[in-house]
Amino acid sequence: MNFADSEVVASIMSEIGVETTNDEMEADIIFINTCSIRDNAEQKIRHRLKHLRHNKKQNKNLTIGILGCMAERLKKQLLEEEKLVDIVAGPDAYKELPILLREVEDGHKAINVLLSLEETYAEIQPTRLNSNGVTAYISITRGCDNMCSFCVVPFTRGRERSRNPESIVAEAQDLVSKGYKEVTLLGQNVDSYLWYGGGARKDFDKLTEDEKASSVSFANLLEKVAQVDPTLRVRFSTSHPKDIHDEVLFVMKKYDNVAKHIHFPAQSGSTRILEKMNRTYTREWYEMKYNRIKEVLPNCGVSCDIITGFCSETEEDHQATLDLMRTCEFEFSYMYFYSERPGTLAARKYEDDVPEDMKRRRLSEVIEAQHEVSRKLNAAQLGKIHRVLVEAQSKKNADEWMGRNEQNLKVIFPRSTYAIGDYVDVRIEKTTTASLIGVGVS
Repeated sequence: MNFADSEVVASIMSEIGVETTNDEMEADIIFINTCSIRDNAEQKIRHRLKHLRHNKKQNKNLTIGILGCMAERLKKQLLEEEKLVDIVAGPDAYKELPILLREVEDGHKAINVLLSLEETYAEIQPTRLNSNGVTAYISITRGCDNMCSFCVVPFTRGRERSRNPESIVAEAQDLVSKGYKEVTLLGQNVDSYLWYGGGARKDFDKLTEDEKASSVSFANLLEKVAQVDPTLRVRFSTSHPKDIHDEVLFVMKKYDNVAKHIHFPAQSGSTRILEKMNRTYTREWYEMKYNRIKEVLPNCGVSCDIITGFCSETEEDHQATLDLMRTCEFEFSYMYFYSERPGTLAARKYEDDVPEDMKRRRLSEVIEAQHEVSRKLNAAQLGKIHRVLVEAQSKKNADEWMGRNEQNLKVIFPRSTYAIGDYVDVRIEKTTTASLIGVGVS
């Protein structure tokens, strides 16, 4: 999400004649786009700001801005404590950046962290940053209404709202015309996408009959984007388990160019912990929904998010999470230990009572469980052929390409005569916990 936001910011800045540069020492303006989901993300930003003191000394006219979630959450602290910060702009204030820059030119600190019920940046054509010319992100929703007790996003990004479908389809068409081969539809919760013709998002049962007749659900939107071009691979992320419906699965099944991968965060395998997290589903319900995905799409890759050490988590709760991972066999997972975020329901209501050394030990066991599953699933791909979109040179070997298959797994293979942007059929000859390694057969 932050990367997509940075591309919106770059586009807004280009409209006032400001170009991007890869050399921070020649920059007159440096914007740091931030995240507040975990404490270590904020600590990295504070470290980065200390580093930029040198840039300020070298360039007295350098303007430094903090954008995004951390900007909204910390607001005045960033201007008062971090003396070198000139601009603080929340995730809904990017269009105001030219005005904020003028305030800085007039000798003032500038801040705008107001959240919006309507802003989606639908009319902004993002400037693709560090692009490989092959893959791109398209934001379809902003904000979140789920109010998971551990999550700060509803407070830093505001209420959920959907972008109009015509602008999304037009962006996909523009990318195809420029040679892009893959798009990822982005949202904090893409499955709750709902467009009914204007204003902030409403629940479907609250729409008028006319609004219902003309509304566009996520399944409808996914189909519209899939129809843009049969050679455009379409991905999406992230899916909240409570909102992914059969209609989405059937669209995925219907269109070959919709990647067979769903990021499906469980967060925990314990029903008791899920309730404290306000995830609105039980362990049993999650497994039922997972099994439904596999029933409709047997070859669908499913990935997961796991948080260890949430408030009051017992060893029994932890073992339930390990059991879920071995039962569902996720292709890969993003795994973290709990980091209390100020202002969340969990911070206000629950004690962060699991010692950090225990959190770390449990996290290491979760990681090892995922490695066991990944080794097993990847080894089962030996000898099979996967359709891979070439994205970049392999980081470890200049003579190899890196791409991803439909299930979003990394595939490495010799460069041969292939080029970035090619679709290549790759026969898998070797595997690791993180990737498939093979040779092109087309």
